Amino acid sequence: MYIIPAIDIIAGKCVRLTQGDYGQKKEYHDSPLEMAKRFEDAGIKRLHLVDLDGAKAKKIINQHVLQSITSGTSLQVDFGGGVQSDEDVALAFELGAHQLTGGSIAVKNPGMFESWIAKYGGDKIILGADAKDRKIAISGWEETTSVDLIDFIKDYHAKGISYVICTDVAKDGLLQGPSTALYKEILQEIPSIKLIASGGVAQVKDLEELQKTGVYGTIVGKAYYEGRITLDEMAAF
Repeated sequence: MYIIPAIDIIAGKCVRLTQGDYGQKKEYHDSPLEMAKRFEDAGIKRLHLVDLDGAKAKKIINQHVLQSITSGTSLQVDFGGGVQSDEDVALAFELGAHQLTGGSIAVKNPGMFESWIAKYGGDKIILGADAKDRKIAISGWEETTSVDLIDFIKDYHAKGISYVICTDVAKDGLLQGPSTALYKEILQEIPSIKLIASGGVAQVKDLEELQKTGVYGTIVGKAYYEGRITLDEMAAF
């Protein structure tokens, strides 16, 4: 199982939100590049980088942060937040992103999202499947659709998607444990998907439980920044 630390960016700084609420923002570090280098030095290979300003603006805002990390480290960066156009996708890859994550766009403009899969390949585009009560949530989780989570993943897997980041909105940022049972169910239904668990991780035991489910990776955010999981513990996976 890959441990994938998360860096969320607002105004060029590392922050974390609670349940996606911009009003519940906590700053952790002024330099995302310095933070990324810490992860790299610990032996971690991947990074989940989210442009929260971009998510609001519906276009990439913090491209300088992406470029500084891809040029200043060897981390494989998956980038998301505000990627809503062909131009933004091309820009993110030009700036060194290894993969791109699309969530709302996959619901609101499936034709465009499918064109990215066709152009860049199912290994380069990650499906962001954020769920609230097993229904897909979009637009920074402000809108819950009637789309079933597992059906949504199945549909895009059939269209060539290999990687899915699944966040249970009810767990995110609360440090109360991840939705392990939900991830088990997804993998039972779609065993060949590379599922990346996100949200709720609070301690090493959570990572051990997730590893048993067979998820491809787990995103760790607040648990690291709040000192509940150390770099060494993350690197051990």
